Formats: sequence, structure tokens, C-alpha cells
Amino acid sequence: MISAHLTVDPYFTVGPINRRLFGAFVEHLGRCVYDGIYEPGHPTADDQGYREDVMALVRELGVTTIRYPGGNFVSGYRWEDGIGPREQRPRRLDLAWHSTETNEVGLDEFAAWSRKVGSELMYAVNLGTRGVQDALDVLEYANIRSGTRLSDLRVANGTPRPHDIRMWCLGNEMDGAWQLGHGSAQEYASLAAKTARAMRQIDPGLELVVCGSSSAQMATFGSWERTVLEATYDEVDYISCHAYYEPKDGDHPSFLASAVNMDRFIESVAATADHVKAERRSTKTMHIAFDEWNVWYQSRYGVEKLTGIDDWPVAPRLLEHTYSVMDAVVVGNLLISLIRHADRVTAASLAQLVNVIAPIMTEPGGPAWRQTTFYPFAFTARLARGEALELKLDSPTYDSARHGEVAVIDAVATHDADGGGTAVFLVNRDETADAEIEIDVRMLGEVGVREAWTLSDKDPHAANTLEQQDRARPVANPTARRDGGSVTISLPPVSWTALTLG
Repeated sequence: MISAHLTVDPYFTVGPINRRLFGAFVEHLGRCVYDGIYEPGHPTADDQGYREDVMALVRELGVTTIRYPGGNFVSGYRWEDGIGPREQRPRRLDLAWHSTETNEVGLDEFAAWSRKVGSELMYAVNLGTRGVQDALDVLEYANIRSGTRLSDLRVANGTPRPHDIRMWCLGNEMDGAWQLGHGSAQEYASLAAKTARAMRQIDPGLELVVCGSSSAQMATFGSWERTVLEATYDEVDYISCHAYYEPKDGDHPSFLASAVNMDRFIESVAATADHVKAERRSTKTMHIAFDEWNVWYQSRYGVEKLTGIDDWPVAPRLLEHTYSVMDAVVVGNLLISLIRHADRVTAASLAQLVNVIAPIMTEPGGPAWRQTTFYPFAFTARLARGEALELKLDSPTYDSARHGEVAVIDAVATHDADGGGTAVFLVNRDETADAEIEIDVRMLGEVGVREAWTLSDKDPHAANTLEQQDRARPVANPTARRDGGSVTISLPPVSWTALTLG
């Protein structure tokens, strides 16, 4: 039995939990939009063709913001192709994913869908094959009430009220050689700064996200952030981070500690931003939008790639991973990392939402179901309220091949002073041993256990599939108990747990 100790004190805070931490990402990739969100012939489709069963799951997931329409897709996207009468919209080659884009769903439709599920739309502009004028045009179309050519065009297309999109991404992964329009940090920084200044001439109150590194493993990581921020610091509000994790060569101990890498990534970007802040003698603190993150088995993608000159399918099955309990534990731990840095990470997007490396899966004409990764996200989005707390955690450690010495137990806590509730999120990274953790709750007063849920399985590779849609899900943890000034709970091997006190 592994033993660990945690002290929770509501007076030691990191920062408020921004609800945008619980965002997601929808790209025109594979079956995320078509056959996922939008399937007019489905038995649950509403009068606009959106699947009601999917919308219900998105609401249950608790998604607060949705980044759209990409992703790599956006760097070749012509937004005007997706407006107006559907029968007049052109079909285009999607070079990012070697597919055909029908443009049946565009800005107006996706904004309407976002409102239906209660999520804020976060829009990415094309700075790959386009630039300043295109960003100004889509902003005018989306946000100006009426009285101009583009705003009146939106009204004529059936959307009289402006979309009022507040958060805008200035391109996507422009540090990556795979990206259409990829250039040097200096080239991107110059374009992003010009675009930001121009967009603010329309609306100074926009929240703008500049592209950081697409992973901490990029050769330009660090220098890219510094160069971009030196040119854009006064013009933008966020710098982005992207990270995906998978086990390498069957190294599960390192995979289970992926959040250690996320911690270091966030702290490095924050340090670089603060260096630029000091150089500029600025009083503004740059926030981080971790607007792509997930478990993604990228090593498997090679067999799915489409390359034929005549092979451009519509909505092919791409990146449709089946997630295990172990994957879900890692996703829950990555959420712990994001909350732990709530003072700097104030927006994040799980990539992606439906079918494509997603917590929600669908079959054409058939059911929609929750993957294992659905649960830690949904529970954390529901329970994490108020402020993130600075914790004192004593845990045994182990040596991992990729991250060095790491704790067996990881945890974060949030406290809602108004509601009086405290939530503790825990993972046990050990593959074989149970753990018992004692939580010192004396500073919380006379609290008791409200909820205790644990996701685990005797087979950590168990998954939810079309045939077994509820194979793995959180169950009540009966071991949680208060004894004097402590709450004690047992954690199975390879497990994620949510505990609430009040």
C-alpha cells in the first residue's frame, strides 16, 4: 500500500478558475463536423441537421468554449466558402488532411450550433495562405451589427444578430513546417502584429491569441516564443501552447507522468513571456491559451494518411482513437496540470470534441457514446469552481525514463468561497499498487465528504466501444471517510479520482 499526505488550505490560492479552461476544439477534420456534429439524415437530427444526441453529450461534458475551424485546416480555409445558400457553396480540396471540404457547415451554422450547446465560439483566422484583409473581413462579417457590405451579407444570409466573437486566434501552429504558409518566427510575428493592430481598429476589446510552439519538442521552442512576443506583446492577450501525449515504446510509467511535461511546458512559456515583459518594462502579464491538448497516438497516424492525387474523400475516418482507462487517467492528470497553473493558463481546448481523438464518438445513423476520456473532463468541469489552491503534497516517487523522478500521486484542489465547496482531484500513477492518501482538511472547518468518484479498471487498457459503450466509467468510491481533522481515501492502481468536501 502506497501512503501519501496532502494539506488543503483555502487561504493559499494560485488563482481563479477561468471557465474557459474547460474548452474544446472542433476542426474540419475527418468526421468531427460531418457525421459527428452535423448529420441531417440521423434520427435525432433537428431541423438544421445537428444531432441532438451529440448536443446532449456536449452539454453534459461541460464545454465552455470551442475553438473553430482549425487547426491545420484553417491555414488553407476560405471562410466565405461556408456562407450563403448551401447549394451554391463550392467544394474545395483540404490540403491539411487530404480531403474534400463540402462547406455545408460554415461560420453561421457553427455559431448557431455553439449557442445551442451553450458554448462560446473562439475563432481562428487564416494567416497561412491569407492575412490582414481576410481577418478584417471575417471580423466585420461576424461582429458588426449591420450597415456595411459584409455585415449586411450576414443579415441577408439569415443571421440578423452579430455573432459577437470575443476571442480570436491569429493563425495556427505557424512554427510547424507542415503548416500552409509556414515561415520564420520573425515573418509570423510581423504578420500577427499587423493583423492584431488592424483587428483592434474595428474592436479594441477583442481578446487575441498569438501562436506559440506546437510542442515543447520543437527545435525552435523558446526562441519562437521570445521572438513572437517581442513583436506582439502589446497587441495580444494570450500566447498558445499545444501538446499531445502517447506512450513511447510501451513506456507506461512515463506516459502516466505526462502532466510533468505539461507543467514544465507551461512554466517555460510563462518564464519566456515574463522575460519579454521585463525587457519592455510592461505592467501587463501575458496569459496562456493551451488551446490544443490531449492524448493522441500520433505514431499510428501514418497508416491513415491519404496521398493519392485522385483520392480526396469527404469526411474520411481519420484519427478515430479508442481511448483506454489509462488514457483517461492521463487526461485527468493533464486537467490537474492546467488547474495547477490557473494564474497563467486562463483558456484551454481539449482537441477534439467528436470522433477525432475525441471524448464523444458516433456512428452514422447510429448511437453516440462517451469514451473513457469523457469522464474526467466532465467531472472536473462540473466540480472545479472558485480558485485553485496551492497544495502541500508528500508522495513517494519513481524514476521515469522521459521525465526523471516523478511523484506517484498527483493532486490539485479548488475552493469555492461563495459556495463553500472544495474539490480535490487525484491520480495514482502506480500500475500495481493501491494508495491511501490522508488529506488534512482542518483549515476547511467542519466539512464532510459530499462526493467521491473513481475511474479505474482491473484492465487499464479497457475501453468503451460501439459494442460496449459503458465498459468503463467512474463509480462511487466508498473508502472516503472523515476522521478528526483528516479525510482518507484509497486510490486503485492507474486511477483518477474526484472528491468533493462541504
